[in-house]
Amino acid sequence: MRKISIIVLMLLFIACGKDQSDLTVIANIQGLKKGTVYLKKIQDTLLVTVDSIVVNGNPKIELHSDLEEPEVFFLYLDKNSRETDRITFFADKGITEINTTLKNFAFDVDIKGSEQQKVMEEYKTLISKMNNRNLEVIKEQFEAQQANDTARFSKLRNEAKSSVKRKYLYTVNFALNNKDSEVAPYLALTEIYNARVDLLDTINQSLTPKIKSSKYGKELDKFILDIKAAEKSN
Repeated sequence: MRKISIIVLMLLFIACGKDQSDLTVIANIQGLKKGTVYLKKIQDTLLVTVDSIVVNGNPKIELHSDLEEPEVFFLYLDKNSRETDRITFFADKGITEINTTLKNFAFDVDIKGSEQQKVMEEYKTLISKMNNRNLEVIKEQFEAQQANDTARFSKLRNEAKSSVKRKYLYTVNFALNNKDSEVAPYLALTEIYNARVDLLDTINQSLTPKIKSSKYGKELDKFILDIKAAEKSN
């Protein structure tokens, strides 16, 4: 009888261990009464749902996923309408807490979790100033074109070109300063993937061995090799 009890306890322990997830996402969405929240990630170039929860008056939102190493996830909100909002975040093993509102789901967001997310937010804060100016330039270009002000339009067009170069150089510099973070190769792959291959290679060569062997480190290395192979064949 005692042996049977021990076996039952062992089976329960194993079952509980399997139920424990590497990543737990706790979301607090102020104002949400009904809708579906999805936790998604990119897998083999496809966006797949790893967990979801239907909200119907229950304010508690908890989602789970297996996670081998730091990776980017997406929190989607289906409001039972044509609108679907998305929050992007860098997750690591443990708990990630996301606080936001129904009205401004993707903009009122506050994320507490991985060290990689902190690095990503630092980048986004600084790059957002450039992006805001880019939007202003586009608006001013349209106004100059409408007014047939060719001199101003030409000046704004040159500013737009310079802005793109500044963003690339800033992103490269940021990645080099954070070469020990998975954020570095991720930014190269998503923010400046169409930059000159030598700039991408500069980031790639600077990565620490740990980051170079990470998911995004391997993807960046392959991406650069593919570009160089294509250039040789042309």
